Amino acid sequence: MENEAPKKQKASVRKRADAIKDFRCKNLIAVIEDPVDIKNIGTVIRNVNALGVEKAYVVDPRKALPEDWQDMRERKSLSSTSVSAVKWTFVKRFDNTEDCMDHLETKGFVSVVTSPHVKGKTNVFLHEGDFTKHTKLAVWFGNEKRGISEAAVNRSDMCVAVPMFGMIESLNLGTSSGIVLYEVAKQRREYQSRYRRSRHKGKRANPLPTVMPREEG
Repeated sequence: MENEAPKKQKASVRKRADAIKDFRCKNLIAVIEDPVDIKNIGTVIRNVNALGVEKAYVVDPRKALPEDWQDMRERKSLSSTSVSAVKWTFVKRFDNTEDCMDHLETKGFVSVVTSPHVKGKTNVFLHEGDFTKHTKLAVWFGNEKRGISEAAVNRSDMCVAVPMFGMIESLNLGTSSGIVLYEVAKQRREYQSRYRRSRHKGKRANPLPTVMPREEG
């Protein structure tokens, strides 16, 4: 009888993992560049997990995070601010922007950055962007005060901005990451429901669902 509760919990976790499998956005990474507040890191990781983004990378020159993902999972400050999402989300840290970009480009990822208009770059509003044309995509979010770095902008494919209609023309990191990742993940989820991007490329005979069914109860 003592082992019943853990067994039920494991079965529930496995059931949930199976249910969300087809809704995860493969080859989509959210990158947080030089965040100041550990709470913001936790919030973005929570958004990443909830919205079906595959991984989160953190450019962390202050070395606020441990190197090993397993150590991150056990850190209370991250677990509490991410509402335990760090336990279910792969997170990798880098010492600087260049190392992170080198790693992404080696793996075949194209980067886009969240930023206001930058002269000489392709600039789009969030709702105008096509986030399905690249098989592997990394979406960058900048420092809470300074925004995205020039180094990240220079090596990105385009700059993406959230339209603003109020007197305040900025959003905090947690809010902006949630808005941007929702749109990007929605587009990519709809695309991958209809087309394969693995070695068996082409249109699916039977599209995958794009919305989780409501639980009865």
